[in-house]
Amino acid sequence: MDFRLMGIDTPLFHTLQHLMDAVADDSDKSVNAPSRNYVRDAKAMAATPADVKEYPNSYVFVVDMPGLKSGDIKVQVEDDNVLLISGERKREEEKDGAKYIRMERRVGKFMRKFTLPENTNSDAISAVCQDGVLTVTVQKLPPPEPKKPKTIEVKIA
Repeated sequence: MDFRLMGIDTPLFHTLQHLMDAVADDSDKSVNAPSRNYVRDAKAMAATPADVKEYPNSYVFVVDMPGLKSGDIKVQVEDDNVLLISGERKREEEKDGAKYIRMERRVGKFMRKFTLPENTNSDAISAVCQDGVLTVTVQKLPPPEPKKPKTIEVKIA
């Protein structure tokens, strides 16, 4: 049971959910169960919304990354056609005896994978993070030139 789905997301219920997940992980080691990495990656992907726009010469991926430095974000291309955006938002250290009364901002790992269309140039990718918004631009390959009709000379026999 996931308390977050019911709208209950307090530190107490977060801890209870963590304990329930740990018990479920230990007791459900069946062969067909998804791996721990798969579940972690699925949660990280679900928690990272993105916008994708297509322009005449490029595709643009926009992901909100408030409070992250460029060193906390990793942009990679796998297998020449999968764009991977990942990183981790770390929890701030408690200072001067302060304690959280409410903790709503998401912490932990995040990740998104996008399969790039065939007309993308994986060597022409740029990423800029400004004001908490990551913008990844993937240039398109120029369209192939249309084939000119081939004229075949007709010989008289």
